[in-house]
Amino acid sequence: MGKVTIPENYHSCLSSYETQEAIGIIKNLMQKKLCLALNLKRVTAPVFFFPTSGLNDDLNGVERPVTFDIPDANMNAQVVHSLAKWKRMALYRYDFHVGKGILCDMNAIRRDEELDNLHSAYVDQWDWGKIITAEDRNLDYLKDTVTRIVNSICNALEEVKYHYENLDTELCREVSFITSQELEDMYPDMTPKERESAYAKEKKTIFIMQIGDLLKSGEKHDGRAPDYDDWKLNGDLLFWHEPLQCAMEISSMGIRVDAQTLSEQLEKAGCNERRNLTFHRMLLNNELPLTIGGGIGQSRVCMLLLQKVHVGEVQSSIWDEATLTTCSKAGIEIL
Repeated sequence: MGKVTIPENYHSCLSSYETQEAIGIIKNLMQKKLCLALNLKRVTAPVFFFPTSGLNDDLNGVERPVTFDIPDANMNAQVVHSLAKWKRMALYRYDFHVGKGILCDMNAIRRDEELDNLHSAYVDQWDWGKIITAEDRNLDYLKDTVTRIVNSICNALEEVKYHYENLDTELCREVSFITSQELEDMYPDMTPKERESAYAKEKKTIFIMQIGDLLKSGEKHDGRAPDYDDWKLNGDLLFWHEPLQCAMEISSMGIRVDAQTLSEQLEKAGCNERRNLTFHRMLLNNELPLTIGGGIGQSRVCMLLLQKVHVGEVQSSIWDEATLTTCSKAGIEIL
């Protein structure tokens, strides 16, 4: 059963028709602004992979991919979890050069997602990746990229507010950068999610860096697959979401592993068997370009900008009856 929180006296700023119209405006604006800010070209992306490609992501390592058979190919296929590794292979195959990248629409099914106000079994993201140099693999380059994404979101908000005068969303352009260890040191008695909300409530726009490895406490801030992000050069972008009084993650991103960090992280994660997969062999042999990339939640951005309290207000998915009933009684229209 899903979990749903209903803020007291919540009322959508926009009608159902305005909401649908605004979603289209936001998605068009964001695609253009991200391409300009990060020097990206839109490309078409796959919806499923063959498991032997090694391109699908295992996220936290416990999620089960949706699998189905394709009789004419005599193989099973997996619906994508994300396109983190596919983008790197695509940049190699499409012969992109340093400083240029790709943007695509990712549509995924995450069957094991715990459903609540922010999480759905259906995931829609702008997935992007860009080729960089070895000298670009540093925190300053990562921070600059994060700032460009935040400005793109804030600029899109300003244009959306021209269309809907009663929309009073406010976002902070100044990003507060902090490592996951610094956050644990600051709030040692809180859970990772509680730390995120406490810090985001104070700073409004935050980027939590270095996610995936163990903290001093012996716990992880959050799980990360060992074969796409460099755990020392990655992070999550979160905004304070006033209607729900919580931190809302908008993007998970980072500078991607090189051959050395891939080898180290596969060892740490106990995933050495992946070394034999096509993607991993090519990366370990330095055949793939160095990249930075991430995913930016499309429905999350719509929720944030339009001040919605449930992801079902901005995307069509499947929800349990208790969630639908609770939202209906509160006047929350689930698509």
